[in-house]
Amino acid sequence: MSPVQQGDDGRARLSKAAVVERALKLADADGLEALTIRRLAADLGVTPMALYWHFRSKEELLAGLAEAIWGEIEVVVDPALSWSEQLRGGLESLVGVLRAHPSAAQLLIDHEAKNEAATQVTEAALEVLRSAGFDPSHAAEIARQTLWTGIMLVLGEVGFDPGVSQAEREEAQRVKRVRFSMLPPDKFPRLVECAIPMTACDDPEFHYQLGIGIFIAGVEALAAKQ
Repeated sequence: MSPVQQGDDGRARLSKAAVVERALKLADADGLEALTIRRLAADLGVTPMALYWHFRSKEELLAGLAEAIWGEIEVVVDPALSWSEQLRGGLESLVGVLRAHPSAAQLLIDHEAKNEAATQVTEAALEVLRSAGFDPSHAAEIARQTLWTGIMLVLGEVGFDPGVSQAEREEAQRVKRVRFSMLPPDKFPRLVECAIPMTACDDPEFHYQLGIGIFIAGVEALAAKQ
């Protein structure tokens, strides 16, 4: 279905949701820098002025994309699960959304959470942590670190670089792998030994589950000291 619909008066109508959806696809494919109002309008088959009804600037558009990203994160928790399993579920949902949208991590970094969706995610995280017995100061700090853990896991995946082609990523990884492999083994034996896993991510699930597991274990250990 075309994102541009005909109104009762016969004029073209473009919904805000349709604009955000198409903009997010362009940003995911080519990076945030490549996303412009003019390019988005051309992709939607409308004039740039048609988009200004919804977003007065690119900054407003990017804020709209960030809000859409927040809205995809699961906020409903299963009360039958332990608090740590609830926290893990929230972090896994965050990571899943960030992985689905290569532009998402940068969007959440650059745009403050001033929307209803972000508020709901934060409230859900704080509720889980307060139910675990953390005081407001600890709950707030752990909630912030949960967000940053998800973001850094995605940014830290080997080869992650939105807007760069797969061939360019693979070449950059190959060059780095060769550099590590050719280091003096008597001086850097572990880097030489780990040249491949340090420069490749053949099992992304291992990368993410290990990172999430380490974070949750740390929070559980902190809770046990209370």
